[in-house]
Amino acid sequence: MTKMRVSAVQYHLHTIHSFEEFAAQVEHYVKTAEEFGADFILFPEFFTTQLMSIGKGGRALRIDELPEYTEQYLELFTTLAKKSGVHLIGGTHVVEKGGKLYNTAHMFYPDGRVVTQAKLHITPTEVHEWNMAAGETFEVFETDKGKVALLTCYDIEFPEIVRMAKARGADVIFCPSCTDDRHGFHRVRYTSHARAIENQVYVVLTGTVGSLPTVDFMRANFGQAAVITPNDIPFPPKGLAAEGEINDDMIITADLDLELLYQVRERGSVTTWRDRRVDLYTDWN
Repeated sequence: MTKMRVSAVQYHLHTIHSFEEFAAQVEHYVKTAEEFGADFILFPEFFTTQLMSIGKGGRALRIDELPEYTEQYLELFTTLAKKSGVHLIGGTHVVEKGGKLYNTAHMFYPDGRVVTQAKLHITPTEVHEWNMAAGETFEVFETDKGKVALLTCYDIEFPEIVRMAKARGADVIFCPSCTDDRHGFHRVRYTSHARAIENQVYVVLTGTVGSLPTVDFMRANFGQAAVITPNDIPFPPKGLAAEGEINDDMIITADLDLELLYQVRERGSVTTWRDRRVDLYTDWN
């Protein structure tokens, strides 16, 4: 199988009062993408911070309390993946391990399996305000549609890790993100295009929209989903298979033809993957 249909959710953050409200919103997006025939659905980074707005004792939850919802989060997404028959990339959720907090991407397979990838590069805000720890291992995941990698937001700004993902066979990079202004958004967006060009891969990107007025550091969000392709003749102009409307609550969907990647790597207008100079610089693998 060389084709996959992907959907990316511009998840609308707003104050909620129960886990059931969160679950209903998630299910709405899953059912919408399911109606479009998606094989993969990508949610944004930190979208589960919406659960912090439920609060406790008249205040919003602290970030170190968010892992209290991990079991319910896992159960919800596992159930929806099985029911829909779709691979769900549940954005990122903050998990606690060994007394440390990790911003962790989760992929839920239709057969009930769950794989995770902790964010490898941590922003100053995540370190100083939320005390996040960096992930220490990196994996590429096999699916029945091809090999994929989960690289979160800031991760996509580092060429080495995407080069490593491609060297390990990934054809699609799923990039859940969360940015609060235009500057952060464009850093992630522009570097996603660069990584697609350098490695001749697809990058599926999305971010949070809306706001959580009671949750510090989630009060502002600037987001737009995009399905990004290499820039060559077989692909759409500007390397965009689809993009959303900035800051709207919506889903985008596009088809990815993996065979086109194999063709341009061999005989494209440029062959950036094949022409890398491993005699001069390390081929990270």
